[in-house]
Amino acid sequence: MILAAGRGERMRPLTDQTPKPLLLAGGKPLIAYHLEALVAAGFTDIVINHAHLGEKIEAALGDGARYGARITYSPEETALETGGGIYRALPLLGPGPFVVVNGDVWTDYPYDRLRRSPAGLAHLVLVRNPVQHPQGDFVLGTDGLVIADGEPRLTYAGIGIYRPELFLDCAPGRFPLAPLLRLAMAHGRVTGELWTGGWVDVGAPERLAELDRQLSR
Repeated sequence: MILAAGRGERMRPLTDQTPKPLLLAGGKPLIAYHLEALVAAGFTDIVINHAHLGEKIEAALGDGARYGARITYSPEETALETGGGIYRALPLLGPGPFVVVNGDVWTDYPYDRLRRSPAGLAHLVLVRNPVQHPQGDFVLGTDGLVIADGEPRLTYAGIGIYRPELFLDCAPGRFPLAPLLRLAMAHGRVTGELWTGGWVDVGAPERLAELDRQLSR
């Protein structure tokens, strides 16, 4: 699943007429990098949620055939946040573990490393804290478990594997993912890994411009 429902408020005015996943970097829409990398890793059945300007995402990507993928869309009238968006799409994702990728990041992470079932309810890819998020999110222990509190903290890369059971007690509507993860962490049911390769949170126009320069080189 690629998460593509965000409004992209911090990216305005770029996102007033273009949904953030369709913004260009290196001459290519951000979401295209994910589609190409996921298909190359063997993930060809892909669900994309959308809300803001979602019709433009569907028009641009179609059924995914040009990427070698089969895309199914999960439209939302208003963005349901990460947790609510995934929960709404569960019937499309099937009964087994599934990969989730934030549509507003760029990375060269090799997605074939995610072709496995998580030991617990989730497995998260973490990165070193970027300048704009120095406080980090979670702690990766030497045992491979991710915990909510402590030091040193790392940042969630927006890439993970999840089991549907993580959402067992949820109800339809708008809600974040982090509280579900923290509850699972408290029971030792979230694992993680550190990725030290390329990764950019494209959350501001200047970061998009810098990524565009890098990829254009």
